[in-house]
Amino acid sequence: MLGHLHARYPDVPFILAGVSLGGNVLLKYLGEQGPELSPRVKGAAAASVPYDLSRSSRHIDQGFARIYQWNFLRSLRSKAAAKAAQFPDLPVGRDLQGATTMFGFDDCFTAPVHGFQGAEDYYAKSSSLGWLDTISLNTLLLSAVDDPFLPPAVLDEVRLKAAQNPHLSLELTPHGGHVGFIGGRNPFAPFYYLEHRVTEFLAGQLTGSAVNLAHKA
Repeated sequence: MLGHLHARYPDVPFILAGVSLGGNVLLKYLGEQGPELSPRVKGAAAASVPYDLSRSSRHIDQGFARIYQWNFLRSLRSKAAAKAAQFPDLPVGRDLQGATTMFGFDDCFTAPVHGFQGAEDYYAKSSSLGWLDTISLNTLLLSAVDDPFLPPAVLDEVRLKAAQNPHLSLELTPHGGHVGFIGGRNPFAPFYYLEHRVTEFLAGQLTGSAVNLAHKA
């Protein structure tokens, strides 16, 4: 997609943003590209990223996070069933509707549909945690400590990697859940911090101004 846009708009700078699994894909791409990334890409932001897919899928199967998982899987199973009906040749596992965990869903749908041998193969080859060291683009990492997808041990590793890579600006909030970050005292006038912070950071990368206030956590 980025190659297509580069060709179609040869004189335009780019900023990139990804959320949740999209953020994981973005960070892995940036790490793979390293210093070879197009200089026309000026900055990136990734929010609520499940950096280690294997540990994240198991973390959400514990405690109160299971309520989120139950609701999330209900939506995923419905969407997957619709795709399977639209494309009958998709290699979907027989127990799709019986998948009650993220691991189970990824094992019978996500992994085979995308050419992986199973959930563990998909997790091992697609997690972004191991690619943070080689990112050479100024990138905001925005996460909430209470994100049900983010095990404390993974968060500790992200902190360490961000501290060692000057291109990574890690911002952690105590609350925000998974792609939440909604604040304010009036429910009829909420403040959407995620959208505000991501656009603020990326605007700073485009202009080179001091608007980039991200801090190491």
